[in-house]
Amino acid sequence: MTQIPTRDGVSDQPPRATQEGLRRFVERFAEDHPPLSLAAADLTVNDAGEVRRRFGAVFGYLTRVEFEVERNVLELRALMPDATETDRFFYQEVWSPQELQHGVLLDAVQQNLGLTPVPADLSKVSAKIRLAGVLSQLPGMLGVIRLLYYLTGAATERSAVIAYSRLVDGLRAMDERALAETVIAPIRRQEPGHFAFYRLSAQALMVEEGLKAWQLQLARILRRRSFRLVGANSHRQQADFGDVARSIGLDRDLMDVARQVSLVERELLWAQRRGMEIPDYILAALREAIELSVAREAGLPVLSA
Repeated sequence: MTQIPTRDGVSDQPPRATQEGLRRFVERFAEDHPPLSLAAADLTVNDAGEVRRRFGAVFGYLTRVEFEVERNVLELRALMPDATETDRFFYQEVWSPQELQHGVLLDAVQQNLGLTPVPADLSKVSAKIRLAGVLSQLPGMLGVIRLLYYLTGAATERSAVIAYSRLVDGLRAMDERALAETVIAPIRRQEPGHFAFYRLSAQALMVEEGLKAWQLQLARILRRRSFRLVGANSHRQQADFGDVARSIGLDRDLMDVARQVSLVERELLWAQRRGMEIPDYILAALREAIELSVAREAGLPVLSA
């Protein structure tokens, strides 16, 4: 059962996995979770040097990824020119404002800690994305692309929930309560709603439109070939993701992390393959990121492409 995040917690009654139910869910989520306010955050730090040492890479990576939603919106417009009204309302009016404000909060923390911001790519839409948008006009292709969008969103948001949860725990353990409770915990509270939207959207797509066998098979092939960890579009950024993973301890329970990140695609793409508990491409991507991080720390070159 997918629970609905609310201002005070979660509801045990999920919306129907239909476009009508999704629209009500998004509207309620937007009402209960407006963009966070920087004025409400307490940026007090007890030991800036230790926070920089332990979590500097984490703040840098998360800030960049949150700010890059500006480019993500451009990508979505190119990828799905015929997006549903609910999809468009969600990514333009709800998800994007919330995530950008997450970036503002994290950037303020970075400045307060004396960290150098990691440049964000805000404008480049790849040729592959534009081509996929053209192909979406072909019969049956929009359903495939929408499913891939929902799977990517679900994996991204599960990764975010894990990362912010680990960061909250780490900051609390350091007695950095102000950052934990007024910056990271509020951000974390909004991420499950994003995940719920993608999961419910994927379920609604399967129920209402009944994707054909060839569409599901094509989605499996494309997902395997195109999967990327959130924000990791080059070897350097993969190594950066690996730095984050090692800083918050993801490398110590990688199988469980991969299981959580792959939840929705295991349900919808790979359910018929009962032996495939975790898609191998997700586990391979996580392992490669950590290996690149370790190699870079050892002084070995990491290619930028």
